[in-house]
Amino acid sequence: MAQVIPPRGICFYNILQFRRSRFPCQARHVLYSHYPVNHMPRFPILLLIRCTLLLLGIAPRGYAAVSDPEEAKARATLSQALTTIDSDEQAKLVRSLAESATPAVAQLLTQWKEGGFYLAADAAGEPAAVVLNGDPDAEDRQSALKVADLEPLPDAEGKPMRFAIADIETAETDSNVRRAIKDVVDLVALNDPDPDRRLRAVMDTGLEQNPDKLPALQLRQKSESDAKVKRALREAVALTELTSPDSSVKQQACGVLAELTSIPAQDALKAVAREADAAGDKPLAAAAAAALKAIASHVTTVNTVGTLFRGLSNGSVLLVIAIGLAITFGLMGVINMAHGELIAVGAYTAYIVQKIFGEGLTLAPFGLQINLPGMHLTGRGYDAYFIAAIPLSFVTAAVAGVALERCVIRFLYKRPLESLLATWGVSLVLQQLFRLVFGPNNVQVDSPLWLSGNWAVNDIQFGWNRLFVIGFAVLIIIATWAVLNKTSLGLLIRSVMQNREMAACMGVRTERVNMMTFAFGSGLAGLAGAFLSQIGNVGPGLGQSHIIDAFMTVVVGGVGSLIGTVASAFGIGMVDQSLQQILGNPVLGKILVLGAIILFLQWRPSGLFVTRSRSLES
Repeated sequence: MAQVIPPRGICFYNILQFRRSRFPCQARHVLYSHYPVNHMPRFPILLLIRCTLLLLGIAPRGYAAVSDPEEAKARATLSQALTTIDSDEQAKLVRSLAESATPAVAQLLTQWKEGGFYLAADAAGEPAAVVLNGDPDAEDRQSALKVADLEPLPDAEGKPMRFAIADIETAETDSNVRRAIKDVVDLVALNDPDPDRRLRAVMDTGLEQNPDKLPALQLRQKSESDAKVKRALREAVALTELTSPDSSVKQQACGVLAELTSIPAQDALKAVAREADAAGDKPLAAAAAAALKAIASHVTTVNTVGTLFRGLSNGSVLLVIAIGLAITFGLMGVINMAHGELIAVGAYTAYIVQKIFGEGLTLAPFGLQINLPGMHLTGRGYDAYFIAAIPLSFVTAAVAGVALERCVIRFLYKRPLESLLATWGVSLVLQQLFRLVFGPNNVQVDSPLWLSGNWAVNDIQFGWNRLFVIGFAVLIIIATWAVLNKTSLGLLIRSVMQNREMAACMGVRTERVNMMTFAFGSGLAGLAGAFLSQIGNVGPGLGQSHIIDAFMTVVVGGVGSLIGTVASAFGIGMVDQSLQQILGNPVLGKILVLGAIILFLQWRPSGLFVTRSRSLES
């Protein structure tokens, strides 16, 4: 596209007009008069630099002619459309530009739609499409450039004609022309350098099923190199061909859609099948029915795999929640009803870390105002908050667990009823503390960019945050197993849990081991809170909504059994999601899962795996 270089002093006028404009579009018109969109300096810094160069005489002056043949042809067609009175003829001319739909064409059409072109009478009295030059004289009049070639519009003496904005007619558009402009501009996206944007444009164009856009799609097929976009182009072309009056073309399109197992094509194929049945076209009806059958089979596969993935991710969430309780309840025999609040401690820690990486946070507990300054990071720096939040959530919850064990739990070992009531009271106190510090409403923890979005494989969506939870659940299990079986701390924990008196006689400091064990289990609860913050909102009642699921998972797996907790979590998650998919009712699915667990515990009260622990001692 030709680059327009305004004469000295023009830039300051542009800035003045930009600031005085009441509407952004008017301001853009002033700038578009001198700079094509893709060459316009970034306002205001680059624009001021350009102005300085112009005033110093460093930048060249004058106008470059339109050298690109394609652009010259598009400008000639656009000039003809601008000076045509008939709306249908204007729309026809605009749509003819679709054959050479380039970013330059899109910019010209957008400039027209936003009022950047004007109509003036030339020396012969004929209408001419022009843009204003932006070089006002003492009477605030500007010279006009012809849209067709960017040459000045001459008067009878050959001098450039000058007009004031208020005295010249704007080239208007009606709904018919604007619709044609939109169609052409949309086609430009088919040639976008970014494959993702190009893919979205192809998919949107296919769903429109506009026969006028079929040539552009077929032309793009010849030069496309990206595999995903190629597949989307085949699908878009086939969808558009379903509107063809030729039955053989429709049959061929049905075969392509069946081969691609195009889920978005189901409604269009059903419409084609109904029309074929009504018209008695049996081959077309059979082709549409075969395509629908192939797509239905594909949908069943997608739903099945999706259900398995959701069950796996749901089981991973249960496992992350319950693994800490498997330590405190399964190995230590402590019924800790405040385990859910330790999860909330980890979640709120992630929230605070996010705010510190961002704009900061102001807390007002007990009337005291606490200001936590923010680092005001953006981009990757801000997204790194979650990496910092993971260890901090573990440490914060572990410290809270140590305080709970030292102040309450250590007096209640081997007293399950008293520990249940005491920790339940602690959970109520912590919930009120969360309300005082963070407020009664939920707070939002933003997911970092690398945990947002989905990974699509053959129409199956895998959420990055769910995949991350699955992977991290595996790492937690490996780390917990290694701590309990491959470290001296794990040896001490197992010895105290199996026989406290014998371990004490051997010189093991049982109280310290209890404290460290409870801190480890509480830290795992904090990690669960950090990951739950990426799935939903964080609030004072976060823990209470998960405590029942955590106890249920540990009991079904077998109290004190790490492998039992893993099997129970994934089993419950899979069954729950499968029942919800089959029944189509989440509530009924939950009820059936709880009923099945009750019946299972009647059969095996000790759970899947029975492990000896001090809770089983007589």
